[in-house]
Amino acid sequence: MRKTITFNELRKIKDQLPSGSIKKIASSLDLNEETVRNYFGGRNFEAGQSIGIHFEQGPDGGIVSFDDTTILDMAKKMIQE
Repeated sequence: MRKTITFNELRKIKDQLPSGSIKKIASSLDLNEETVRNYFGGRNFEAGQSIGIHFEQGPDGGIVSFDDTTILDMAKKMIQE
């Protein structure tokens, strides 16, 4: 099932992550750290890729649609712990 939130909500989640979370997520999913940063709105496609996420321009930073919420779910769990 596809999930949609605003870009500002996505950035708020990223900003709440404890230090080292990007590295921890990347390591546990065997991904490049830049790929995880790109998932949260980064734009470094030379060092990382874009996976399972689509950005659309609009109010409140625009809309972000997820094909795969694995990284998002991991981030939310880290924030709660």
